[in-house]
Amino acid sequence: MAAGVTAAGAAAALTVGLWPAGTSAPENRPAAGKTAAAPSPKESPSAKESPRPGKSHALSEAPATIPAVREHEAARGPGWRPGGEGRVVTGDDGLKDEARLLAGELRLRYAGDEKPREGDVELALDKDADSGPESYTLSVKERKVRITAPDEAGVFYGTRTLKQEVKGERTAPEGVVRDRPAKPQRGFMIDIARKHFDATWIEDRIRELGDLKYNQLGLHFSDDQAFRIASDSHPEIVSADHLTKDQVRRILKLAESRHITVVPEIDSPGHLGAVIRAHPSLQLRSAQGGAPKGAVDIAKPEAARIVDDLLKEYGKLFPGAYWHLGADEYLALTVEDPEASFPQLAAAAREKYGPDARVRDLTTGWLNDRADAVRPLGKKLKAWNDGFFRGGETRAADDLEVAYWTGKEIGARDPVEYLRAGRELTNYNDEYLYYVLGQPNDFRYPTGQRIYESWTPRVIRGTSPVSEEYDDQILGGSFAVWCDLAGSQTQEQVAQGIRMPLAATVQKLWDPRKPALSWNDFAKLADTVR
Repeated sequence: MAAGVTAAGAAAALTVGLWPAGTSAPENRPAAGKTAAAPSPKESPSAKESPRPGKSHALSEAPATIPAVREHEAARGPGWRPGGEGRVVTGDDGLKDEARLLAGELRLRYAGDEKPREGDVELALDKDADSGPESYTLSVKERKVRITAPDEAGVFYGTRTLKQEVKGERTAPEGVVRDRPAKPQRGFMIDIARKHFDATWIEDRIRELGDLKYNQLGLHFSDDQAFRIASDSHPEIVSADHLTKDQVRRILKLAESRHITVVPEIDSPGHLGAVIRAHPSLQLRSAQGGAPKGAVDIAKPEAARIVDDLLKEYGKLFPGAYWHLGADEYLALTVEDPEASFPQLAAAAREKYGPDARVRDLTTGWLNDRADAVRPLGKKLKAWNDGFFRGGETRAADDLEVAYWTGKEIGARDPVEYLRAGRELTNYNDEYLYYVLGQPNDFRYPTGQRIYESWTPRVIRGTSPVSEEYDDQILGGSFAVWCDLAGSQTQEQVAQGIRMPLAATVQKLWDPRKPALSWNDFAKLADTVR
């Protein structure tokens, strides 16, 4: 079975993806006379110079976009290009922002709820559609475009497809696109704690992400090096270079207009060096007097109070549905005998969880307590995989989503363990999806080509995929920039370095089939549509 086939009739054809979401197409290419659903980039004839639909028009080809569309029903006709007296119209109040945005981008006139005519783009909600909240239908017929979806996000994604279709003086092909993402979470995470990125840079990335149909932006804004967002509850921890709350609100407003949820992260109980500098009494100390970097003493109630203050403060600033609790690399657990090295933690664990409890139980209890602080705000919660521990007297709350990034850390388990236990998981595989500034610890800058040719959402750890039976539990993936050696690249260099990896990652999160384009053709297409 091929990734998609085009059956040509007298006037129309159907290009259809034949695999359910989350599965991979066979390696074989379509047989002679058949074409895959995502063709090589090719300029269509100009709508302005073409006659009315008829046999004089060749059967249209599927549009060339990133990510590739899942289905295209081909037809004969001139297609559509913006120009002349073209307008964007909508009768749905909830789509006015999408309509105005598209009109500005394509240099058309926004005409509100006027009746569509030749040359126009119409946006509409179809609440009866049952194809998923992010799905959409884009129809090009009789020199008009109509984009419908069950939800505003789907309509927005349809406008992104149209924007790409006509980029570079190309023509949107006649016919009908029916499109939907394979994965509900398509993310990009940026470490703004170790390296300050200005608000303009972040806003530029949001525009880029929106055009690629990403729907999450992670902001890791607290770490050992700095705390990067202004605080009312604890201004003493905020670094000199930081985002003001007004800047954050502008970022959030822009993200909302692109249907992107901003996912904040305050990592704890490790990676809290910025907090410790202002509150040195919270520093964890070993029996030998050592001070593990960034680790607070979780036996001290004051540590929990300050972190909860911050969680509640920023939980209100960030209105999105998700919150990342961190929980990775608590250095008390990286020594040979945590109970002997940190007797105060061992004593607190026994007091709270019983005589057999260990330091890891106290650490799990910390994670659950922080989840309890955020959960009343209505957030869905994530935590890094090395913050979940096997066995013990307590376990991480069942509603915590596993953000799986590595199998190299002490205590890190195979992803199948989490999946077999019924947990949902997001893929941050550091083998493919980690862009670590300075390339320390054997990291190498990931390439778009390697992601495009080798990675799928089921490749969670290392280079081998987990069984297809777990696909529904893998909610998506996230490409991440970590700034371990912050001075290694400028903001501009980072933006350039992640350009093609971002394109490749979203291609694999949106469309589960084997890509129809070669890497070279995909890269050429990226230059055309972005």
